[in-house]
Amino acid sequence: MSKVGVAPRRLRADALQNRERILQVAKQAFTEVGPDVSLDEIAKLAVVGPGTLYRHFPTRDALVGEVYRAELEKLQAAEQRFSASLPPLEALRAWMLTFVDYMATKLIILPAINLMTCGPEKVFEQSGPLITTAIDSLMRRAVESGDLRGDVSGMDMLRALAGLWAVAPTEDWAASARKMVEILLLGARRV
Repeated sequence: MSKVGVAPRRLRADALQNRERILQVAKQAFTEVGPDVSLDEIAKLAVVGPGTLYRHFPTRDALVGEVYRAELEKLQAAEQRFSASLPPLEALRAWMLTFVDYMATKLIILPAINLMTCGPEKVFEQSGPLITTAIDSLMRRAVESGDLRGDVSGMDMLRALAGLWAVAPTEDWAASARKMVEILLLGARRV
């Protein structure tokens, strides 16, 4: 337990690398093996000892929650990076494609999230505000630049993309979702 007013210790470079590798391997294991993959198997696949895995993620819930949080952080960082480096419409397109990747990951790890003792609600509570803030900012820039109509909101775009979750994932799901991004952007263009 940490002391009040004391900042948590920073991880050494090798510990940080181990942590990141565990997260990547866990995401892949949830995909290939399924939500019941053991933490010991994840440690083995990550080429770390079980003690290393449990030091970073003391419970299955902690690991699953962190895999999901890492994906959210990528989404948030992408909005900031694209806004700073791309024209408004291209930034929105790039972020929406990144959101499709996030959706694909969420579909992959959803069975593991649903098995969490705390339930999926606790894990998902932070995602809504982060996602809507990001797309609203990108949409605002695209409207202000004259690329998109002002009557289409970020929530409109999210609702349309969220409809893809209703379709059973198939081999061509990601390619189809990417086409949907282009269709949505074309439909929202200012004429």
